[in-house]
Amino acid sequence: MSILRFLMLLSLVVWIGGLVFFAFILAPTVFSVLPTRHLAGQVVTRALAALHWAGMVSGIVFAVTSMAYARATAGTPQALAVRHLLVYAMLLLTVVSQFGVTPRMHALRSAMGEIDNVPPDNPARVQFNALHAWSTRLEGTVLLLGLVTLYLTARRLS
Repeated sequence: MSILRFLMLLSLVVWIGGLVFFAFILAPTVFSVLPTRHLAGQVVTRALAALHWAGMVSGIVFAVTSMAYARATAGTPQALAVRHLLVYAMLLLTVVSQFGVTPRMHALRSAMGEIDNVPPDNPARVQFNALHAWSTRLEGTVLLLGLVTLYLTARRLS
C-alpha cells in the first residue's frame, strides 16, 4: 500500500514540480540569458515537449496507482472520483497543448524564421502570439488543477 501512495504522490510532484520549474525558473532564465529570442524559443520548445511527455506518463501513473489504492482500501477503483477527473482533465489539456497548439506554433516559427525580425502586426506573428497565449493558459490551468489534485490526494491519504 505504501508503494501505491508513494507512486501517487511522486507522479503528482514530478508533474507539478516540472510545471513550476518550467514557468518560474527555466523559461524566464533562458529568455534573459540567451542572445536571441529565437534561441530561447528553441530551448523552451524542447523543454516543453519533455515536460508534456513527463506529464502524460505521470498522469497515467497517478490514475493507475490511485485507482489501485482506492480498490485496495475502498473496494472500488473510484474511476470518477474528483481527483481522477482532475487528472483526466490535466491529461487532456496536456495532449491538446503537445499535439494541437505546439505543432502549429512550431510551423509558424519555422515559416517566420527569426521572430524578432518579423513585424508585430504580421499575420503569422499575430497568430503565433495568440497560440502562445493559449499555450500559457493551458499550462497554467494544468498547474492549477494539479495543485487541487495534490491537495485532495494529500487530504485523502492523511
